Amino acid sequence: MSRLVWALLIFLAAVSLSVSAAPFPAKPITYIICFDPGGQSDLEARRQQPLLEELLGTPVIVQYKVGGGGSLGWAELASSPPDGHTIAGINIPHIILQPLLRGDAGYSTDSIIPVALFQATPIGLAVPKDSPWQTLDDFIAYAKANPGAITVGGSGTYSGHHLAHLQLEKLTNTQLSYVPFTGAAPQVAAFLGGHIAAMLANSNDLVLHRDKLRVLAFGARERFSLLPDAPTFLELGLDMIPSIDRGVGVPKGTPPEQVAILERAFLAIMERPEIQEAMISQGFVPLRMSREECEDYIQQMTVEYGAILQELNITGAQ
Repeated sequence: MSRLVWALLIFLAAVSLSVSAAPFPAKPITYIICFDPGGQSDLEARRQQPLLEELLGTPVIVQYKVGGGGSLGWAELASSPPDGHTIAGINIPHIILQPLLRGDAGYSTDSIIPVALFQATPIGLAVPKDSPWQTLDDFIAYAKANPGAITVGGSGTYSGHHLAHLQLEKLTNTQLSYVPFTGAAPQVAAFLGGHIAAMLANSNDLVLHRDKLRVLAFGARERFSLLPDAPTFLELGLDMIPSIDRGVGVPKGTPPEQVAILERAFLAIMERPEIQEAMISQGFVPLRMSREECEDYIQQMTVEYGAILQELNITGAQ
């Protein structure tokens, strides 16, 4: 073999080593938010943004891709270069339900690698403070007497809110009219404006607006400390615990080294007492789940949601 060929091989090997050892991140990170500004995903990303910049040593740019109950943003994530420089907020059960039930979701659950889960928000059924429905029994009685008359707002289609709506109909033998919004912020605005009769809302919105609403039932095993007067669905005889889990993900194919760096940054943020205290005071439930724990959890929840869909007689791409 000639010296020229040897020199070329050595040069290529050196280039390969230098590329593989390239620092990460090497440029700003784009953080996709799949719901409207002002909602839970946006609130948490904005809380994390300066801390991520400090920990990762690079600018973090929040970008909104709103539509399809989050699917527009997750499809964007799945088609992004898998180099760790594009991340997105992820929601469970949304990223499980949408690929199962929609032929046009634009992504699959396994096209997203979960990096970490950092937050949960139980879902409650709320009506305005001046509503004639004082209890869930009142609500159900009216719904049975007036099929389809009660409009119930939720965030997205084939989302946790939509699933809670379908469960509520099934368990109470009622027909309700689901009104999907592009996010929690417009959903709550419509509710407060009197445009919908009820809403299946996230816990922090229920806490934030508790003086303007009445929570008829709440999605937890025990009563929520910030809403002590709200009974759980379980104690009212309905076997449902609706909730949304939030975290962050990257495209499938992202190198494990990059995923690990991002994972450490998000977990480090969740170790901070002030972050956990802020979440709790606002009505969130803090989580701190690693990538491996997330993958196991998503597999477990895929089985559980599949069983729920079977009970609801909902199968296949719609």
